[in-house]
Amino acid sequence: MVGCAVGPDFKTPEPVAASRYTATPIAEETVSTEVPGGQAQRFTSERDIPAEWWTLFQCEALDVLVRRALTDSPRLAQAKARLAQAEEQFGGRRGSLRYPQVDASVSSNRIDIDSDAFNSPGLGADFPLTLSLASVSVSYTLDVFGRNRRELENLQAAVDYEQFELEAARLMIAGNVVTAAIEEASLRQQIEQTEAAVDIEAQQVKIIEGLERLGSVPELDLVTQNAELARTRSQLPLLAQRLEQTRHRLAVYLGVAPGEAQLPEFRLADLKLPAELPLSVPSELARQRPDVRAAEALLHEASARVGVATANVYPRFTLSAQAGALAISPLVSGTPAFALLAASIAAPLFHGNELKAQKRVAVAAFDQAGAAYQEVVLAGLQNVADAMVALDADAKTLHDRAEAATLTQRAYGITSQQYEMGGVSLLVMLDAQRQQLAASLDETQAIRNRFADTAALFQALGGGWWAADASKNSP
Repeated sequence: MVGCAVGPDFKTPEPVAASRYTATPIAEETVSTEVPGGQAQRFTSERDIPAEWWTLFQCEALDVLVRRALTDSPRLAQAKARLAQAEEQFGGRRGSLRYPQVDASVSSNRIDIDSDAFNSPGLGADFPLTLSLASVSVSYTLDVFGRNRRELENLQAAVDYEQFELEAARLMIAGNVVTAAIEEASLRQQIEQTEAAVDIEAQQVKIIEGLERLGSVPELDLVTQNAELARTRSQLPLLAQRLEQTRHRLAVYLGVAPGEAQLPEFRLADLKLPAELPLSVPSELARQRPDVRAAEALLHEASARVGVATANVYPRFTLSAQAGALAISPLVSGTPAFALLAASIAAPLFHGNELKAQKRVAVAAFDQAGAAYQEVVLAGLQNVADAMVALDADAKTLHDRAEAATLTQRAYGITSQQYEMGGVSLLVMLDAQRQQLAASLDETQAIRNRFADTAALFQALGGGWWAADASKNSP
């Protein structure tokens, strides 16, 4: 017997009413700069994000590393195990709710009989009896009010949640590896730039030493230049520390101990900035981000729990049957059989308002899940908007910093020549040195930000996992 299912029928939430990501329109194409990593990027809705979005950076070593992480990451192993648990719980419970429960039992007991207890002259001595019973019982609870269906709906939503949590974990791991590789490349370039500055300043020390021996400059200039050299050199250990810590993070993402990891070395020159940035419309974002889909699954779970709590208020009808055979030897010859059919009803009469309170709790939990879903959707829209604004600002920042790096380099060369000829003081030359190094490091940071924020945009848009599913389902 199948009845109607009480409680709300779940409906996928309506798409958010938004036609654009940012209040202030952003140009479809960023500005370009004539430096590595400075090409223009264009937002386009004509292309979809590939499932392996990190390959757009065109770095084979990065591709290999991300694939290793997606295979060996302990975090992904946890997510896969949680999904397996949810699937097994759903499968086991589905069988018990959809089909009758059948149990079989067999028992045999030996009973020693005292003949005096029968007070019968025909029984002259004590004798044993063997009592054997074999039976099969069947029971099935009718889903009159749809409680079983709502419970299965709840368990299926739990499976969906873990599936999307697994997709979110994959996206996070890939993003973490890409971001760490970009950070490593940036740190290597900063180290190289700082080492180059140390070499230049060391050469400057030799020049000043010669001038000081000739009496052209005071000893104070030599001491000051040596102090500046020591200050610049002191930045190297900190940069090296950050580089090693970044590689340690990469090792952990791969599920390897930091001391045992065999990792490639990344440089910014090895990465290519994607020229086209696929951009989905805001109304599609909720179907693409795995965290939003996971929040939707939690909302579905909460909806199903309302149905379960509502059905608990109504009676439950159970049909049962039992059949078997009984043998008592040697008293009774043959094996008499028996059968029993029964029907029962269990109806809640008085539970101190507990069942109605449980329903109200389930309704409140459903409202909470709905608000949480809306928050996750809005956060997703914010992530995309922030990434778009960052990419636009990154391109402009790099343009200005590249120009500043070029100008400070020229200024330092001119000032250094003037100092050797006595035209400017040492303080003027040292200031030019600092500005030149700072401008070079700022330019590297701007390039790094363009790569990192590009990866952040791909993550904010969901990472293209649906494209992988579509390729699996295509003929």
